Amino acid sequence: MSEAVVDGSYGEGGGQILRTAVALSAIIRRPVKVIKIRAGRPNPGLRPQHVGAIKIIASMCDAEVEGLNVGSSTIFFKPKKLVASEMKYGIGSAGAITLLLQVAVIVAAKAEQKCSFEIIGGTDVKWSPTIDYFNYVFIPALKALGIDVKLAVKRRGYYPKGGGLVKVEVEPAESIKPLTLIGQPTSPANIISVCSQLPPEVAKRQLN
Repeated sequence: MSEAVVDGSYGEGGGQILRTAVALSAIIRRPVKVIKIRAGRPNPGLRPQHVGAIKIIASMCDAEVEGLNVGSSTIFFKPKKLVASEMKYGIGSAGAITLLLQVAVIVAAKAEQKCSFEIIGGTDVKWSPTIDYFNYVFIPALKALGIDVKLAVKRRGYYPKGGGLVKVEVEPAESIKPLTLIGQPTSPANIISVCSQLPPEVAKRQLN
């Protein structure tokens, strides 16, 4: 199958188009070349969390990858058959674990066997969904699609050091169902307050 070429500067020119392109490439087994990666950002090119997302997806499909280094503006990704994967990856900064998992779990659901990941990085950082949003909003949405994801937060990680630890298991999905959100019943909102290396009273005060 011929390679697809994706312009990473399209739209907001951020990392989402890169992550989506690589994930879809792995699922449909079509090579992809992504150019002008994150051209719309002040620090264009791959960041550690983008490298991590691509490495995890590549581990599930034994992909050939070119240009996979921090700062790279172009990558080539050539996937093979999706198989099970067990991988540990440290982002090396407070890069968002959730943005990495956002696409990795979708690809893992199409693998033949259960996949498991252990990721170190940022769990609650700016400009990204928090790990609690991922756990209590995104994962239930995946479940409605027929994708079974189990997540355990072992340690929180914040800017600038990161260091959060999250473990994830993804079962293979027999089929992915359509998702309808129109007319869904509503439920009371819940608030989660967390703090790190501070007295528990701080987390309680944040709720008031």
